[in-house]
Amino acid sequence: MPERYARYQRLLFDRPHPRVLRITMHNPGRLNSADAIMHRELVEIWRDIDADAGVSAAILTGAGKAFSAGGDFDMIGNIIDDFSTRAGAWKEARDLVYNLIDCSKPVVSAMRGPAVGAGLVCGLLADISIASKDARIIDGHTRLGVAAGDHAAIVWPLLCGMAKAKYHLLLCEPLSGTEAERIGLISLAVDDAELDAKALEIATRLAEGAPNAIRWTKYALNNWLRAAGPIFDTSLALEFLGFSSPDVKEGLASHREKRKPNFSPDSPL
Repeated sequence: MPERYARYQRLLFDRPHPRVLRITMHNPGRLNSADAIMHRELVEIWRDIDADAGVSAAILTGAGKAFSAGGDFDMIGNIIDDFSTRAGAWKEARDLVYNLIDCSKPVVSAMRGPAVGAGLVCGLLADISIASKDARIIDGHTRLGVAAGDHAAIVWPLLCGMAKAKYHLLLCEPLSGTEAERIGLISLAVDDAELDAKALEIATRLAEGAPNAIRWTKYALNNWLRAAGPIFDTSLALEFLGFSSPDVKEGLASHREKRKPNFSPDSPL
């Protein structure tokens, strides 16, 4: 494995095919939730893959029975409490999306169990997204008390249409892998036992295909996402504005205390 991957702490790497790099999110005991370390690493990995001449395709998955359970509560608390942390997280969240969009190598995601937060960003922005039929996909931003920033505004309406996007993003309504495939949010839903093999099959086909044709096709198609850049930038700015609001403090407290949030109906808007 090249030296560039040795510094990663929350991402594990293996080569199931000579030209396929499999990336496994790994945060033991926390369902692979994205803490500050993993969040940063999910920003940086796409630049490293792009620069690695030995990689023709990548797979992103999670260790064990979870893809990624969302943002680490301690990290979210630090974002709420400290402006410098908040500003840095905003930049990372922006770069995460654009680095993945701009990575020339095709990416396949293999999602099982909960798929939330920064992991879901990568799962849905992957070029081919696969989930087990019983995976649980949820964008939890408004439940936390912030706008649906991340990747949601840039890609959900394009994948599943505005009506379904608003339904799931405004209400934080979860989707199974089966339902996500039905509405077009993901590429494929398969039985859990078939997930890893299917992801490898597709990544192998991509790795053994015509590299220039595949990479240029990805680049052209991703201009749909680049054209939506101003929409994404607005959503992300509003999400991070929300981290200074009373709503997010109540949202985080309710998650920690495992109860329904009690948001104030008052708003200056």
